[in-house]
Amino acid sequence: MAAERFRSLAEDEMTPEQKRVAAALRSGPRRGLPGPFHALLRSPVLADRVRQLGDYIRFESSLPDPLRELAILVVARFWSAQYEWHQHRRIALEAGLDPAIPDAIAAGRRPDRMSADEALVHDFCSQLLADKDVSDAVYDAALARFGERGVLDMICTLGYFGFVSAILNAKRHPTPDGKTPLRPLGQDQA
Repeated sequence: MAAERFRSLAEDEMTPEQKRVAAALRSGPRRGLPGPFHALLRSPVLADRVRQLGDYIRFESSLPDPLRELAILVVARFWSAQYEWHQHRRIALEAGLDPAIPDAIAAGRRPDRMSADEALVHDFCSQLLADKDVSDAVYDAALARFGERGVLDMICTLGYFGFVSAILNAKRHPTPDGKTPLRPLGQDQA
């Protein structure tokens, strides 16, 4: 992989505003500056707003943890965002998602065995990413199951993690040590 961009900033290199945002990240639910945040610190106001939005998406969303993580995995795989995929695969398994589900998604396949809720989240997210729309049948089913707030939380999870994935890919954030990199979708999955 090519050299990482937006290197991590040492504390003594940060402006007072960058230090304030870094402290908020360290004291918040993330307990550090993961993934895109060293890049985002180049714009501290943006970094702080992304932190606040991400806190809602990750920790306050109406979607149950396994379903939220499933949505994150679908978008991380869509972008082949290495760091995001591997971090959230671990979190998804800790939340109770069957390992066969991320394994299938990693291979570019729709998982064979999912609960009705998992299938609905997978299909909603996959359609929105691939088709830039959701069929009426899937949308209506998601609305009936999760309500308007749940549907909006699912859409915003895709948007937020698409944004994060774009940053991670552009900064060439490395794959975590010991993890096999994802190949971009559409390439042979050898």
